Amino acid sequence: MRLLLPLLLLLFLCSCGPKESFDIIIRNGTVYDGSGKDPVKADVGIRADTIARIGDLSKAIAPKEIDAHGMAIAPGFINMLSWATESLLIDGKSQGDIRQGVTLEVFGEGMSMGPINDDIRKGFISQMRDYKFDIPWTTLGQYLEWLEKKGVACNVASFIGATTVRIHELGMADRAPNPEELTRMKELVKVGMEEGAMGVGSSLIYAPASYSKTDELIELCKVASEYGGMYITHMRSEGNTIFEAVDETIRIAREAKVPAEIYHLKIAGKDNWGKLDSVIAMIDKANKSGIKITADMYTYPAGATGLDAAMPPWVQEGGINEWIRRMKDPAIRKRVVKEMKTPTRAWENLLLMTGSPDKVLLVGFANDSLKRYTGKTLAEVAKTYGKSPEETAMDLVIADSTRIGTVYFMMSEDNIKRQLQLPYVSLGSDAESAAPEGVFLKSSTHPRAYGNVARLLGKYVRDEHVITLQEAIRRLTSLPASNMKIKKRGILEPGNYADVVVFDPAKIADKATFEKPQQYAEGMTYVLVNGTLVLANGEHTGATPGRVVRGPGWQSSSK
Repeated sequence: MRLLLPLLLLLFLCSCGPKESFDIIIRNGTVYDGSGKDPVKADVGIRADTIARIGDLSKAIAPKEIDAHGMAIAPGFINMLSWATESLLIDGKSQGDIRQGVTLEVFGEGMSMGPINDDIRKGFISQMRDYKFDIPWTTLGQYLEWLEKKGVACNVASFIGATTVRIHELGMADRAPNPEELTRMKELVKVGMEEGAMGVGSSLIYAPASYSKTDELIELCKVASEYGGMYITHMRSEGNTIFEAVDETIRIAREAKVPAEIYHLKIAGKDNWGKLDSVIAMIDKANKSGIKITADMYTYPAGATGLDAAMPPWVQEGGINEWIRRMKDPAIRKRVVKEMKTPTRAWENLLLMTGSPDKVLLVGFANDSLKRYTGKTLAEVAKTYGKSPEETAMDLVIADSTRIGTVYFMMSEDNIKRQLQLPYVSLGSDAESAAPEGVFLKSSTHPRAYGNVARLLGKYVRDEHVITLQEAIRRLTSLPASNMKIKKRGILEPGNYADVVVFDPAKIADKATFEKPQQYAEGMTYVLVNGTLVLANGEHTGATPGRVVRGPGWQSSSK
């Protein structure tokens, strides 16, 4: 008894000791850690910006507790193809994507926000329409740091754009760089990689990117390879010559010794839809040979770009002013109309790939007098003009002095489901992250800007069972993080940054449509970025704790 009493006293004193404490505890949820493994019931404890513990925290305490009963807890989602480069300068809250759980926006599809010179800066300013912003930066790294300083709700990262590097040295000329110019282009990539770029990004259907030869891209990617970066590309073709485009991507990856990713994997044009299995076979063969090829996609049967994608690249050489000047010349105009109507393998004609001008939706005008055509098809406007769709497209570009935001319906729903089942495919919206208010209402958009992730989790996971929820979460988190070699993000585990989402799998859904695209998704309840709540009970808190996420080149250069 004398021995038992001290032992009981010791146990009593221990039970009265301080409890384990956290800044935030997320309780009673189902944890999908991002690995693709089956979920587990567990609590998540967060201290400062870090996940501190995952498990049974029933005896722990925190000043802020979140009841996630009936909900999924997952790592923050990664948008592999974001065009929030300008929308975040206007509104750093990133509402459209935060309300879907996107905690990292990755930029750089061909054009990046640096490096810029005086001519590029003037070009930015001349093309500003609805969005107006200062440009105090010069390099890509300075732009990302400027976003962080201004305050953004999400984390941000970027590839360095091959198009931007080319324009920096060659302007809009249709020619190869000379040795001195190529050396300077490679130096720009080197600086970008040391500032934290994820690699080199290209967009090869658009002028002047389409003027780049394969050897030029290989040389730029060799620099990225030295820093552990990757190559990511909007290929030269997603339709008529897609096999050649995939071959080029694989060649660049092989010769530059870099992993490569295909932006928004798709098969465009009904006549091409049957090519998907062959494309998959090409990618599988490359991966089996040791050349790493991955892809990303959005979850819609229509893409969005501009009317430039309906016109031959040669007419666009020199930039928007030269493009417009040529289209005013009757002889050139006649030639352009003929080429727009003629099937070809020489360039990607998205107008022909839709099969009809009534499948071409006009969504983004700068000229107030043309905004009445927002949401109308090219066929409808052509009827109003009393001209052919081809002539109408040229007239609209001339009148608007922009390429005009355009949605093209050209993909197969069956192919979308097939692509979603590919284990190496992540997700990218290919859109801005905006809000249905203020300046953002001056133009329309593609519904993917508000619903890309929610559509995956609602329509394709819950409703149609195309892939499992744990697999969908892996595609949104650890897959893109590992592809870009990002550390401490993409997986829920102690020591990683606390980018965490809490959502109801039974309710998550996209609400945006092509007719009414500016509508928030539903079902996302809580979002934390670097341990700070930016979405609580489905509403934005106004917090802007986002940070620059840098690639492996920055890590190695800072050692």
